[in-house]
Amino acid sequence: MNESPGRCVVVGTGRAGAAFSRALAATGWVVTSVPARPITANTASQKELTELAEQVALADVVLIAVSDTAIETVAAALPGSSALYLHASGASGLDLLAPHQRVGSLHPLMSLPDAETGARRLLDHCTFAIDGDPLLRDIVESLGGQAVEVAPSQRVAYHAAATIAANHLTALCAQIERLAEEVGVPVAAYWSMMSNTLDNVAARGAADALTGPAARADWVTIRAHLAALPSDDDRRLYRACCAAAARLAGHQVPADIDGP
Repeated sequence: MNESPGRCVVVGTGRAGAAFSRALAATGWVVTSVPARPITANTASQKELTELAEQVALADVVLIAVSDTAIETVAAALPGSSALYLHASGASGLDLLAPHQRVGSLHPLMSLPDAETGARRLLDHCTFAIDGDPLLRDIVESLGGQAVEVAPSQRVAYHAAATIAANHLTALCAQIERLAEEVGVPVAAYWSMMSNTLDNVAARGAADALTGPAARADWVTIRAHLAALPSDDDRRLYRACCAAAARLAGHQVPADIDGP
């Protein structure tokens, strides 16, 4: 039997914390999961604090998997040790972990919708943005992932791109769901089209993969689309994406399409 990579205390039992706990345990880490709420709310009992101190003292890694606004509070409340203290935030720097000597950040470039799905994705050749202690690369390797160093000055821009890729895409999917239902076309047909589009982008790059009326500067069709959309919200979203697509194709966008 292979030797365990080490001991890890995961602070935070939400979707990210639970996914990391499962993924690390599946690869042999000895994992202890600790809820963050008693720490952030300052309601932890003396017994809980003593147990936490004992767990941290034995740990090789302490992973803080909480919201960005809670990282500093949790880090300051955790007892010090020789462990590597990490947070799982994409946008935050290492300054939030300042009370501790060995620090780093480990952010999966992957959406984690629930513990089971998230753990599976973390173990499926996931890309992790890292910064800090060299041990981070060993942690990523133990998960079967790929480590990419993102400098502190670039972390916010990196996370903005991740937000666009995940959250903004989801907002577009919500618009497609609404319109598919209205016109009576199975939404799965649109998902298939989107999947093919992502394959094209991956193979050729966004500019070469672009098709449709914006790529052709077909303003007549685009204006017809805008007139057919059922709400002002749908038109605003369509207009913004269409104008961006047209500029990607190198076209001068008419004011009535490029407007607010």
